[in-house]
Amino acid sequence: MSRVNDLTAALGQHHPEAMRVDEVHAFLSQLVAPLVLTQSQSIPLREALGRVLADDIVSPVSVPPHDNSAMDGYAFDGALLPADAGAALSLPIVGKALAGSCWRAGDAPAGAVRIMTGAMMPPGLDTVVPQELCVVDGDRVGFPVAALRRGANRRRAGEDLMQGRPALRRGERLSPAALGMVASLGLPMVSALRRLRVACFSTGDEILSLGDAPREGAVYDSNRYTLFGVLTQLGCDVVELGVVRDDPVALTDALRRAAMEADVVLTTGGVSAGEADHTREVMASLGDVVFWGIAMRPGRPMAVGLLPRNAPAPIDHDNALLFGLPGNPVAAMVTFLAFVRPALLQLMGCHAIAAAPPPLLRARTLAPIRKKPGRTEYQRGRVHTVHGALPSVRPAGHQGSGVLSSMVEANGLVVLHHAQGDVAAGDEVDVMLFDGLM
Repeated sequence: MSRVNDLTAALGQHHPEAMRVDEVHAFLSQLVAPLVLTQSQSIPLREALGRVLADDIVSPVSVPPHDNSAMDGYAFDGALLPADAGAALSLPIVGKALAGSCWRAGDAPAGAVRIMTGAMMPPGLDTVVPQELCVVDGDRVGFPVAALRRGANRRRAGEDLMQGRPALRRGERLSPAALGMVASLGLPMVSALRRLRVACFSTGDEILSLGDAPREGAVYDSNRYTLFGVLTQLGCDVVELGVVRDDPVALTDALRRAAMEADVVLTTGGVSAGEADHTREVMASLGDVVFWGIAMRPGRPMAVGLLPRNAPAPIDHDNALLFGLPGNPVAAMVTFLAFVRPALLQLMGCHAIAAAPPPLLRARTLAPIRKKPGRTEYQRGRVHTVHGALPSVRPAGHQGSGVLSSMVEANGLVVLHHAQGDVAAGDEVDVMLFDGLM
């Protein structure tokens, strides 16, 4: 039995024409697991945004490397704080400590040192009073003690990162904040897994490429451009194969070429039972492929499987992962965001949290939404923040699976779960925000 059929059988009493969203996620997680990238390379930190770490980064230094002041003010020995919280303290000013240097005139247990944010704490001093609480009178500084405790406003050495301990783990996808943290360790290079290669093409005799003359009954291809956008944001290398007509020979050549050149083959169109059968037949003949009707809207038809490479290639594994998405533009985008994106993140080597489906935000709907139980629906919505309350969301335009204008208008998808029914205005719903996804 094939690997895909083994995994499908393990799902139990599922129906291939009504696969639940959670069943699809479980299947894909197991299918992808043995295909995760393994090849790595050392790259400059400035080129590492969005890349996935191939190894743990162990901190070669402590951050910060020394105790320092968290703000501008005066450093003193916290042991001098009186027990009476209503009292004030007056100390002689014995020196100044600037960031990048330290006051080293000797111990000053009975005095205060003027100190700047980031400056090393002088020996024997452990507490900083903010300058806005202080009154300077000649060579003395006074301040109330009610808001202070010993050790206040001091950053301890290693408070952020401790020397010898992991700063980032293998599988971490490097964000701007992570780049800054690696830089704080003085590391100019990181070991990252190679970029995922994804080959894309659209299918259909009715699909025009940009630059083609218009003709009756034909439409310009939008799917490759939306998919190119989301794949680029993921940091994938995209292999562009254009539009492939509904012809068995052309489809066979395109799929074989795609499998040879990429880790993932991503197609749109031709996987619905009501469409031309060539795409489904060719996929089934070339690889280990299943065809589903997912209990969702939009985006019901989807093909998933493995395509053999049949020849040596500079790729980690012998099979390319195949996703055949529906041809309607919004359906293709929704199925990508719901299923393909998490699978690609897992394939890129991201750890489980980073590769999980996008987190959902709770919002209150401003309009009723009709929904039948028994399928998961993804409705385009416009989310607005509400001061002191849950965000609000309103359906964004026409919800047809071919209407891209409402996808542009939306900033998220209202996720109505499998067992959920009609939603009344004012009800709480889950929302998948687009920010960070595409």
